[in-house]
Amino acid sequence: MAEKKSDRTRASILAAARERFGADGYERATIRAIAADAAIDPAMVMRYYGSKEKLFAAAAEFDVRLPDLSDVPRERTGEVLVRHLVERWEADDTLRVLLRTAVTNEAAAERMRQVFIGQLTPAFERAAMDQPAVRAGLIATQALGFALCRYILEFEPIVGLSTDEAVAWLGPTITRYLTSPVPSQV
Repeated sequence: MAEKKSDRTRASILAAARERFGADGYERATIRAIAADAAIDPAMVMRYYGSKEKLFAAAAEFDVRLPDLSDVPRERTGEVLVRHLVERWEADDTLRVLLRTAVTNEAAAERMRQVFIGQLTPAFERAAMDQPAVRAGLIATQALGFALCRYILEFEPIVGLSTDEAVAWLGPTITRYLTSPVPSQV
């Protein structure tokens, strides 16, 4: 029974931390405010996580859970990847917290690099794509730009797009990044 209570407490702290980091950013978020949001004593936050940095790392943990693209027809790879990413962002606000914070905090920026480059590159290597890190970086420019405009800056035309519309707009660009031959150097 005590373990279940500790799991609930840990989950409550993480939920409050994600909200607070997302709203205030890393620098302005405080352990006291996070504890107040979780309705617990600040000492409990420190007991479970040890420091603000460790709490942020736990709150910013995000697994893209990329689909296996090796069996997807080449002309549909962008569509499949964009749909997957939009659905992940809609289901989990961790990326929003990380994106908002990464602009002003180097630890968060490094975490964002690990999420996108660190998770996309191996997936593209498994799919036998050439220059997988470059492709991952180019896809990150589109995916993160879309996420910034939709979830952080809340640009109205982008916020209002359905998942199908986002896929229709972004899918061809992502497909091109995934399938085009490497440009020859001039």
